[in-house]
Amino acid sequence: MTLRVDSVGSLLRPPALGEAFARWRRGEIGTGTLHEAQDEAVRDVVAAQEKVGLPVVVDGEYRRSTFMDSFADVACYGELAANLWAAHARRTLDVDAPERAEAPSASSATVATEPLRLVHNMPREEFAFAQGCTDVPVKTTILGPDRVFQTFDAEGSRAVYPDPWAFLDDVVTVERDIVAGLVDAGCRYVHVDAPGLTAYVDPPSLERLRRRGLDPADVLTRTLAAENAVVRGFGGTTFGLHLCRGNEQGHWHREGHYDPIAEQVFSELEHDRILLEYDTERAGSFAPLRFVRPGTTVVLGVVSTKSARVETVDEVVARVEEAARHLPLDQLAVSPQCGFASTIEGNDVTPDQQWRKFEVLLEAAQRIWG
Repeated sequence: MTLRVDSVGSLLRPPALGEAFARWRRGEIGTGTLHEAQDEAVRDVVAAQEKVGLPVVVDGEYRRSTFMDSFADVACYGELAANLWAAHARRTLDVDAPERAEAPSASSATVATEPLRLVHNMPREEFAFAQGCTDVPVKTTILGPDRVFQTFDAEGSRAVYPDPWAFLDDVVTVERDIVAGLVDAGCRYVHVDAPGLTAYVDPPSLERLRRRGLDPADVLTRTLAAENAVVRGFGGTTFGLHLCRGNEQGHWHREGHYDPIAEQVFSELEHDRILLEYDTERAGSFAPLRFVRPGTTVVLGVVSTKSARVETVDEVVARVEEAARHLPLDQLAVSPQCGFASTIEGNDVTPDQQWRKFEVLLEAAQRIWG
C-alpha cells in the first residue's frame, strides 16, 4: 500500500459524543444509546476525511476512551487502559527539562489473575462498521506488545506467570488473534501503536525498568521480536508501527533522540511503515533514518497535534527534503506526529485546525511526489 499522507488514528471527538460517553458512565443512558451516538459520529468523521481527500481513513477511535482500549477486552486485563495512563509521567509541552517536569503519577502495574485470553475483538467491529461507511480503505489501530509488557507486574503475577516472558508470548498470541480477525474482515492496513519503544532512550523510563529487575537492552530485544511476531505471516496486509513520546491533552511523557536505538529498531522491525514523531527537537535529527531497511516507508510526523498553529506547506516540504538526505524520497511519507485525541478529551486544537493540518500535508505531498 503506497500512501504519501497518513494519519495516526485518533481524531477530535465531537461534543455530542463526549457527552454521550459521560452520560453512559453516569448510568443515564444505556449501551445501545451510546452505540447509536458512536455510529453517527463515525459516519460523520469518515465523511469528513473523504471530503478532505485522505487516501486512507480511520474511525477516529470514537468507540474508545483512550487509544489503548484495543487491548481492554482481554481476560484479566480489563483495567489495562487506566493502568497504562496511571504509569505515565506527564510533562507539559512547554517544559523541556526533565527536572522541571511534573512528577510521575503513582504506578499501577497490572497483575495477571489468569492467563491472557481474547474475550472480544473490538478492533474488528470498529473496522467493519467504518469500512461499511466508505469505499476508501480504512485502517485500524491496535496496541503493540511492548507497551503492554511495560505495564506488567511480574512479581505480583508469579502465580499465573512464573516466567514473565511467557506473559509476553501470550500477549503476542492475543494480538495475533486480533489481527487475524481484522484481516478476515477485510482490513488491509493495521497500525500498531508502540509508544513504549521510546522508553529505551528516556533516562527515567530506563531507570524504572531497572528498578523492576529488568535489563532494558534485553527487554528491547525481546519486545522487538514480539512486535514482529504479531504481524508476521499475514500476506496482503500492510502493517505500520508508530513511535511517539506521549500525547495526552498536549502533554509529553518521554524524551530522547532515536539515535541510541535506531540501528537496532529500524533495521529489525519487519513492518511496512514506521510512523515517527518529528514535530519537535526532542526527536533529534533525521540522521538515524539511514538505518531503515530497504523497502520500508518512514512516515514523518512533522505536523504537531499538540499545537494549534497550522504549519505551512513550505515548512513540511523543507522537512521532507531534509529527511531525504538520509533516506530515499521514495521511502518517505508524511502525517501528523500523533493522534489528535489519544484520550477522549482531545488536544487543545480545534476541528478546523485539525482538518487544515491534514490539508497542508496533502498539498505538501502533491508538491513533493505529484
